[in-house]
Amino acid sequence: MTVLHALRCVGSTDVGRVAAFTGLGESEVESELIDLAVAGLVTHHKGFGGWQLTEAGKAADAERTAAELDAAGTRTALKEAFEDFLVLNPELLDLCTAWQVRQVDGVMTINDHRDAAYDDRVVRMFADFHERAVVVIGELAAAVPRFGRYETRLGTALARARAGERKYLADTIASFHTVWAELHEDLLATLGIQRWTT
Repeated sequence: MTVLHALRCVGSTDVGRVAAFTGLGESEVESELIDLAVAGLVTHHKGFGGWQLTEAGKAADAERTAAELDAAGTRTALKEAFEDFLVLNPELLDLCTAWQVRQVDGVMTINDHRDAAYDDRVVRMFADFHERAVVVIGELAAAVPRFGRYETRLGTALARARAGERKYLADTIASFHTVWAELHEDLLATLGIQRWTT
């Protein structure tokens, strides 16, 4: 289920990104993708980013995630934690915007990252945000344990950004922003909510 659900959350992608999402090794992921392809649940397109779900795969993932949640009996708890996530979500989007653009002499412009003091302030704001995000992820993981992986992934991205690899804030597929977006999509998929309704 994990590999199938990874494709549901990240869309068409390669083995490496599925491995990062799931925490599995690339060879294990590739083997499972082949099995899922034989079952007609995924397909591979060289020209469209790699592996993706088929319509049957989308239906199977929806069925499996609903069954997972029903078996756990934690749908209400997850919905409540999701409300806390939604409180934080606009703040993260604002932080990403602050990282990418800024006002200079009253004019909004691309952040060229030559002002180290400005960039350091934004990084500290990400760190403050992360402390509060960890609390919400704890609530999510209490309802569905697999959500606990997002704490590790967000923490890794933040640590790399604080160590000087600033692209891990919002400029790479392993960035804090991308992992947060995957968490958002995972919550929507798990709760069966269409994105445009939130």
